[in-house]
Amino acid sequence: MNVMVFDIETVPDVDGGRRVYGLDGLSDADVAQAMYQLRMAKTGGDFLAHHLHRIVAISVVFRHADQLKVWSLGDLDSDESELLRRFFDGLDRYTPTLVSWNGGGFDLPVIHYRALRHGVSAPRYWEVGEDDREFRFNNYLNRFHWLHTDLMDVLSGYQGRAVAPLDEVATLLGLPGKMGMSGAKVWDAYQAGDLASIRDYCETDVLNTYLVYLRFEYLRGHLGAEAYAAEQGRVRDLLGTAEAAHLQEFLKAWDANGAD
Repeated sequence: MNVMVFDIETVPDVDGGRRVYGLDGLSDADVAQAMYQLRMAKTGGDFLAHHLHRIVAISVVFRHADQLKVWSLGDLDSDESELLRRFFDGLDRYTPTLVSWNGGGFDLPVIHYRALRHGVSAPRYWEVGEDDREFRFNNYLNRFHWLHTDLMDVLSGYQGRAVAPLDEVATLLGLPGKMGMSGAKVWDAYQAGDLASIRDYCETDVLNTYLVYLRFEYLRGHLGAEAYAAEQGRVRDLLGTAEAAHLQEFLKAWDANGAD
């Protein structure tokens, strides 16, 4: 397997909000509140438009050769452009299958805008066959190709009315689901300076996504029963030797739920 499951966590791009809405002179908290209110007035909901999010964490599960790792890119001091460069560097080096939950609807469009904002070049990601003929038939950008597998999109049959949240699907499968916080609490945690908890939360999300992906690979016959069990065992071994408390808690919750 050559797979990279990814997830991002974001906060309001308050610098962008100041530029777009002319909110100079306000604190970050007040700018964010104004952005939410303006969005509510426009759409009836306060979820910000994709181009007004700023990425504060990108977490991945990486399965390559005999490796299986889960981590958050960069460190607590890494800025957004470094996170993006590290993300695209992994694609340039390994050309993995990208796996996400709603990555096509949220994570990747945000990544596109933020890469544009910071001038982060990513030719391998944007390849569609002009330089590499193989990418004509399978690339990261085509919704119906497999090089990026958006599990929410695929499992819903590309029907918006059939989509489901990761937390509920993971819970149905006996997986831990959301742990520690939710996306709605990320801005509060960020304002409190608790980026570490945001990164931990993001890592548990990609673990849930990876385990759903393994079930999907079994569902479509890419993994037999023994191989599926072996891949789950790799995850258990990884978590069982982890020192990080959130990874230990994930394994405990998984065991307690009695997932198949």
